[in-house]
Amino acid sequence: MAASVNGGIRHSLAMERTGQWVFSQEIPTDVVVRVDEANFSLHKFMLVAKSNHIRKLIVESKEPDLTRIDLSDIPGGPEIFEKAAKFCYGVNFEITVHNVAPLRCAAEYLQMTEKYCTNNLAGRTEDFLAQVALTSLSGAVVVLKSCQDLLPLAEDLKIVQRCVDVASLKACNEANFPSRSPTNWWTELSILDIDFFGKVISAMKQRGAKNLTIASALITYTERALPDLVRDHSGTGTKFSDPGDSNVRIQQRELLQSIVSLLPAEKAAFPINFLCCLLRSAIFLNASSTCKSELEKRISVILEHVTVDDLLVLSFTYDGERLFDLESIRKIISGFVEKEKSMAVFSAGDFKEMCSTAMHRVAKTVDAYLGEIAAYGELSISKFNGIANLIPKGARKVDDDLYRAIDIFLKAHPNLDEIEREKVCSVMDPLKLSYEARVHASQNKRLPVQIILHALYYDQLKLRSGADEDQGVVESVPAARSQLQNDVSLVRENEALRAELTKMKLLFTDIQKSGTVVGSTSSRGGSRKPTFFSSVSKKLGKLNPFKHGSKDTSNLEDIVDLTKPRRRRFSIS
Repeated sequence: MAASVNGGIRHSLAMERTGQWVFSQEIPTDVVVRVDEANFSLHKFMLVAKSNHIRKLIVESKEPDLTRIDLSDIPGGPEIFEKAAKFCYGVNFEITVHNVAPLRCAAEYLQMTEKYCTNNLAGRTEDFLAQVALTSLSGAVVVLKSCQDLLPLAEDLKIVQRCVDVASLKACNEANFPSRSPTNWWTELSILDIDFFGKVISAMKQRGAKNLTIASALITYTERALPDLVRDHSGTGTKFSDPGDSNVRIQQRELLQSIVSLLPAEKAAFPINFLCCLLRSAIFLNASSTCKSELEKRISVILEHVTVDDLLVLSFTYDGERLFDLESIRKIISGFVEKEKSMAVFSAGDFKEMCSTAMHRVAKTVDAYLGEIAAYGELSISKFNGIANLIPKGARKVDDDLYRAIDIFLKAHPNLDEIEREKVCSVMDPLKLSYEARVHASQNKRLPVQIILHALYYDQLKLRSGADEDQGVVESVPAARSQLQNDVSLVRENEALRAELTKMKLLFTDIQKSGTVVGSTSSRGGSRKPTFFSSVSKKLGKLNPFKHGSKDTSNLEDIVDLTKPRRRRFSIS
């Protein structure tokens, strides 16, 4: 409503201004030209002298005296027609970079060309384009932006192409030989529509512009075009409840997909935090799988530079209260690992035994990332293990960060049974825990019994072998792991036999107390009792997990000195 009122006011002012220079001719008007909601009372002979289109309308009209002409489809609307009419009347007006393209299109529509009349409006606008508007980057960009509502006529007149050529040339020159300080020429391109911006970027690529130059322009354009989704590369933007399929979201989705399609072939041209923000926006807007896949590949190539915050940007919604689907995280890590495997093959190395520095760095980052998301109850065991298992075992020098993530996960999911807790802990190698982590694990009631036994038994082995506690992981990890598995199995059998022996002792005591058939039982079983206990004792001796230690494992936990002060916190409790 307000827009229509303002439009009416502008049209009234236009009519008032037009009346001033029309009536000054002191000749009654004989035709009314209608353009949208505006009416212009003019003289036929003044219009016909410059416009071949109006002349044809009057000549070819079936009415003997044509008094009304409708030109509502003229490019630029009433404001541009007013200037064209002034030109017909010889009234001066200013041609600027903002109106030169609409005036040129209007001149073509009204057939105000040099063929019809010399020094006509078309010639005047062409001179301004060549001598003023298209001599600078800012001028070319402003003219190009004004062509947005003039299609397809502006393209037919080659105005768009000329603007693109000049803008791309000036931008490349400015990038190679800066003439301003600061060198922020790319901010001028950000006012363009995505289609025109894409044309300029493509032209710059053809001119050999550097990838970093293209990247700077794309980053600035994205931050201005999608300010509520991408802001300062931090991922902090306006909070949304649900993207839905509103017109705004549809437009943002199409804009984002167009921006991604313009990314240069060099995948390392962009900072990883910017790519993570783009991918989070693509996930939020339900962008096409092609768009998301392209961003995932670009991130995986430079994943060694990723931080925990970058991964968290991909993991949470904009309000930070719930997790996204972590499928993109899984694909990114998997792509990086596959790249590392390929490089190891070309280097004739063993990827399982030897990992690159980049792989070690990514492993540490992923373990820290798991510790951040483990506290969320909606994170399932399969997703947690799926991400943890993507990292090769050899990429982790120690499993302390992974143990911390597991401990946080177990605390955030207190209702897990023994089997589920063992499944969570299966991604960790207890032999690769530091001394502090093993001490913590040996007292951690949230861990399954098997993991506690691993921690206790490993320290027992080190104490008996005289190994230095500060060495960390033993050199022969595979052999120690195999021996540990065998010994743990023996410990379990030992405990089972111990339980069976206890039951037999209780049963025998009850029979003695009952006083029934004691004599007969003693006579029949007297010769067998020492045989049974001696056999059990022999089995217990054979199943002793410590080859030269005590045969009693009931006090196994006493072997570890738990009084040593902790040097690191491994739990959120």
